[in-house]
Amino acid sequence: MGMFSESVDVDCTPAGQPRSLEWAGRHYDVCAEPVRWFERRQWWVEEMRAPLGGGAGLVDHEIWRIQVRGAGHPEQKLTLDLSRHTGSGRWRLLRIHDALRPVRKTESA
Repeated sequence: MGMFSESVDVDCTPAGQPRSLEWAGRHYDVCAEPVRWFERRQWWVEEMRAPLGGGAGLVDHEIWRIQVRGAGHPEQKLTLDLSRHTGSGRWRLLRIHDALRPVRKTESA
């Protein structure tokens, strides 16, 4: 399992579940029901103090575990953990649970 933090573009359903994502120059479609949970965040490391009334997203991270299939390689599946920032709506790839990280278009195979 690889663990890191990298920005990804995620397209969601109207209910807010990840439907597909763009990562490392490739398109991936979610191929199984996503799972969501929350993890505690060490906000005191990132912030000097908690702003008054700023509770949403301060204590917990929203995490989604998704299984995706790459375009052109339907037999290859990846299980990924993503985090969505509450305030900005931005997504980060946190963990890869299986298979190798895809080769970027700028890298040699």
